[in-house]
Amino acid sequence: MFDFDEVINTRRSIREYQDRDVGDDLILKILKAGMQAPGSRLGCEPWEFIVIKNKETLSCLGEIKPRVKNAPVAIVLVANIKRAFYKTVWQQDMSAAAENMLLEAVNLGLGGLWNGVAPDEEKMVNVAEIIGIDDIADLKPFCIITVGYPAKGWQNKFMDKFDEGRIHYEKY
Repeated sequence: MFDFDEVINTRRSIREYQDRDVGDDLILKILKAGMQAPGSRLGCEPWEFIVIKNKETLSCLGEIKPRVKNAPVAIVLVANIKRAFYKTVWQQDMSAAAENMLLEAVNLGLGGLWNGVAPDEEKMVNVAEIIGIDDIADLKPFCIITVGYPAKGWQNKFMDKFDEGRIHYEKY
């Protein structure tokens, strides 16, 4: 495991993975990290997760988001709008869960990639169909996080993105 500063500063989008299974114990830790995210109101967090390891399903999702196709595991984050306290900010809650999951992947020695789905209605409908959601009125696919052991040439490493020119105090 890494220290927090290292996890935050080394997380990168990993787009290729080794052909190696990710253990269910690691996946569970990633899911738990997602559920620890802050939400708009305690007990009303909208997130639900669908873990996908089936190569055929990954391939189908890969038709929508190509980087999913060759991942060992994908986690589809779905917003259950009925559970959301504030119905208009569910994407903020889902984003917090997604980032927690990506950080936990790094903490576990894995790599991850956020594959956006929402707010593209066509992508949301297509992903919903693949994962068995009939109507996206109440269950909205938000993103697909791929997880795995980084392939050669891909790694979580520090890249200085700090830009003091983007910091403003009191007013823009």
